Amino acid sequence: MKTVRHILSLSGGKDSTALALFMRDKVKDMEYVFCDTGKELNETYEYLNRVEAYLGKKIIWLNAEAGFDHWIDVFGGYLPGPNSRWCTKLLKLKPFEDYVKDDEIVSYVGIRADEDRVGYISTKPNIKAVFPFKDYGIDYAGVMKILEESGIGLPPYLKWGRTHSGCFFCFFQKQIEWVRLLETYPKMFDEAAAYEKQNDEPGKTFTWNQDMPLCELRKPENIAKIKSRYEQNRVRRMENRPNKRLVEVLAGMTDIEEERPACLICQL
Repeated sequence: MKTVRHILSLSGGKDSTALALFMRDKVKDMEYVFCDTGKELNETYEYLNRVEAYLGKKIIWLNAEAGFDHWIDVFGGYLPGPNSRWCTKLLKLKPFEDYVKDDEIVSYVGIRADEDRVGYISTKPNIKAVFPFKDYGIDYAGVMKILEESGIGLPPYLKWGRTHSGCFFCFFQKQIEWVRLLETYPKMFDEAAAYEKQNDEPGKTFTWNQDMPLCELRKPENIAKIKSRYEQNRVRRMENRPNKRLVEVLAGMTDIEEERPACLICQL
């Protein structure tokens, strides 16, 4: 009879972190893993170090044999996007699947009880996904309570307005998040912009944001428009949304976060 391995994949986000804390004393042989693309925020790495200390167990870092810069060359400069998530497949899922091999795996996923979503997770038949937060009825407030009571708290990037973990140039970022990246980590913004290519030849223009390349987005007049539009939309959402519980308001839970079509292994 094959031994069943229990694996919890951390992304550096609040939900997978809370799940790791929640499961710490429930599954003693749990393996904690983090698929590192090499393009994460430094804050994510620092946060994971704090989580590791709390767990009292080493987080296993998984790295693809070839990194993002290798694959961007292979794809001829073609950037990943919502409809072509090669970064998730090659830099997150493949290292994870290589690590688990053909062993029988129970994979613990941090989707909350108040969420109704699916995302990018492995479909290998030997990997069974389970959702403890749904089983235990743990919602957003429950996740916040776990993080607060542990002393770990929220991921630090939430303080400057980024809504999820993942690569600093993640294509799921909205324009306002690109602006915040520019203001907080200008060198990372410049690095992201360097990957973009402008070309008059059809099919040869590659940008992270379909609406506006980063070379345009960074212009002061466009930053002002993006901030103004974001604020108008925020006020409109506040006026029209249902009442939120106090814990959600204090934690800054926003509709932006709720509507993210996230790659689970990257952004929980």
